[in-house]
Amino acid sequence: MSELASYPDYPFSPKRFDRGKGIGLSYLDEGPADADPVLMLHGNPSWSYYWRHLVAGLRDGYRCIVPDHIGMGLSDKPDDGAYTYTLQSRVDDLDRLVASLGLTRKITLAVHDWGGMVGFAWALRNPERIARLVILNTASFPLPKTKKLPWQIALGRIPLLGAVLIRGFNFFARGAADLGVLRSIPPASRKALLAPYDSWAHRRAVHRFVQDIPLKPGDAAWALVQQAEVKLPGYRDRPAFIGWGLQDFVFDQDFLAHFVKDLPSATQKIYGDAGHYVLEDKHEDLVPAIRQFLDRHPIG
Repeated sequence: MSELASYPDYPFSPKRFDRGKGIGLSYLDEGPADADPVLMLHGNPSWSYYWRHLVAGLRDGYRCIVPDHIGMGLSDKPDDGAYTYTLQSRVDDLDRLVASLGLTRKITLAVHDWGGMVGFAWALRNPERIARLVILNTASFPLPKTKKLPWQIALGRIPLLGAVLIRGFNFFARGAADLGVLRSIPPASRKALLAPYDSWAHRRAVHRFVQDIPLKPGDAAWALVQQAEVKLPGYRDRPAFIGWGLQDFVFDQDFLAHFVKDLPSATQKIYGDAGHYVLEDKHEDLVPAIRQFLDRHPIG
């Protein structure tokens, strides 16, 4: 039985892209090559497996491009000497991947968790290429002033302790799989979601993502995220879909309110009984809703 066969609901054929220095980035490219592209960006600590239900629901009529960030999913997991684990690196990786695919059509940007930071920071370079937005429990702006960093994440930023918890005990990935949903993820699917993070070395990116969260001016990712915040209202003229699980202790109603304020015409599907991994909790309802949204707003 192949490794891929052990991932339920993931009947896809990942491709490889050399992002430079021989470091391989794994990505899905499913659907007709000449169809409208939907670029799906995962966050931390998930991977393209998180998007499996949406890919399955769209690939007959849309081109689904779903990268695994370096150090995550099926992508290579280099050490710190070979790769700089920062938001800027993620944006550069995405820029190179999109350029390599030779996309000529405008793009639908679908984001979740840190995928929002990556996607909206990437869009700063080419905002005119973004045709539609699909926003799921994420951010494109710094932590709201009304909020403190949740203690579960703050622990991971403490020197030594954070490494032991995240890289030693897989605290972050296991905690997200259990606390990020209201209905338990089926055991085989939970195993698949956690599969790439099976050792100290393979959990490096999960830890680096936590360390890279910008909390104040001067932090490495602060400027990019702040620029993305300023540009967010500029997407009001494009169709947007917001799907949100309200039982998310990180990306909570304050984050949702920010998106609603800046994108007041967005189609909304808000779930009081869903958590951070809203596509795990509500894919039966959410995937058809996103498909209907895309079909209803064709790219001209």
